[in-house]
Amino acid sequence: MSARAVMVTPKLPKAGTYAYGTHPRQRLDAYWRPDAAQPAQGQQAQARPPGPAILVFHGGSWISGDKSSWKYFARRLTAQGYTVFSANYRLATQAAWPAQRDDAAAALDFVKKNAARWNIDPNRVVAIGSSAGGLLASQLGTFGEGAQRVRGVLTLSPVNTPYLAYTDGLKVTATPSQRGLRRAVTQLVGCTPTEADPTCWQRVEDADAASHVTGGDAPMLAMHAASELVPATHSTGLAASLRGAGVPASVKIVPGTGHASELLNDPTVYPAILNWLKARTR
Repeated sequence: MSARAVMVTPKLPKAGTYAYGTHPRQRLDAYWRPDAAQPAQGQQAQARPPGPAILVFHGGSWISGDKSSWKYFARRLTAQGYTVFSANYRLATQAAWPAQRDDAAAALDFVKKNAARWNIDPNRVVAIGSSAGGLLASQLGTFGEGAQRVRGVLTLSPVNTPYLAYTDGLKVTATPSQRGLRRAVTQLVGCTPTEADPTCWQRVEDADAASHVTGGDAPMLAMHAASELVPATHSTGLAASLRGAGVPASVKIVPGTGHASELLNDPTVYPAILNWLKARTR
């Protein structure tokens, strides 16, 4: 970390880890400003209106990754007035789809049911996800009545179309990372899409965020690098479907090969994220 980065490191928020389920992976980290939460019993209450919240899902091809990887990003957002939650979820090696979507929904329900603990507005929660976690965030916004669940969805390099990742990994020109992501897709859905198995195709389709698009979905912003592991085509089709249903959706493409959190190295990305969040949570 550079000296300049250290200088702009925001003041540490309060933090804690909570269980939203019984599985060891069903845990989330909460980050909040000390003056944002409700006062302890016996302390003088102050009139502070409930604030907005962010729920983050990490990447890792659904087979690795940890909530702690978004600690610094969470700290930056708490400095902007958000309470931030970074959630783990069951990996594909532990449970097949849709367990990961179920965990994302359970984490969100936990945050909302305990909103008073952190003095947050349960109707002003935005989901953020990177790479594999981007799919989970997108599914929160499209599965069922997404707009009733979250105020918006923001994703970095989301694998919104797992079957596209599978076919890209089969190409002769596929990179080792693309081949690895293809294998991860088969682990996620628990089957190989080329098999003559209707239940496999149903699971693959269910894992495609665009297959659930309706007019009741949450607004979305997806970001990709121009030449990265997860191309923008994972989001352009979804965004087009959302706009066709009357839901605001856009895709921002930045130069380079950065993937997921690496997109934050582009100087335009964090300001764009912050502006979008402020517009969605005001």
